[in-house]
Amino acid sequence: MIAQALLKLPDFLLFFSVSLVLVGLYLLVYTLATSHNEFGLIRQNNIAAALSLGLSLTGFALPLSSAVVHANTIPDLVIWGAVAIVVQLIVYALVRLVLPNLSARIAAGELAAALFLGAASLAAGVINAAAMSF
Repeated sequence: MIAQALLKLPDFLLFFSVSLVLVGLYLLVYTLATSHNEFGLIRQNNIAAALSLGLSLTGFALPLSSAVVHANTIPDLVIWGAVAIVVQLIVYALVRLVLPNLSARIAAGELAAALFLGAASLAAGVINAAAMSF
């Protein structure tokens, strides 16, 4: 039993490593797309920035985990990971339509705006993950 599990270790390491790279790519792309500096604000103890980015990251990780489960190959995983990134960017753009001053509100530490963005990101991630379970 242990030998069988160890035979799967290289696949685990590969899919886990690619997933970590996709998470890093997501954080890079998402933070470049937003109008505020999430990590700078988080370093200043801005809870609104931490909340919105943390929930957005969770909204990305959910479909990414679904992609890991359903992908047969690394290219499949990368493609569906890219789809998850695009979905989160669309959510951010849509929330900005509803709250045009979103970044200024998050930078000012307003939790309502951050929570709405985070909840929208998380909801989209849940739907995205379910849609990937084909």
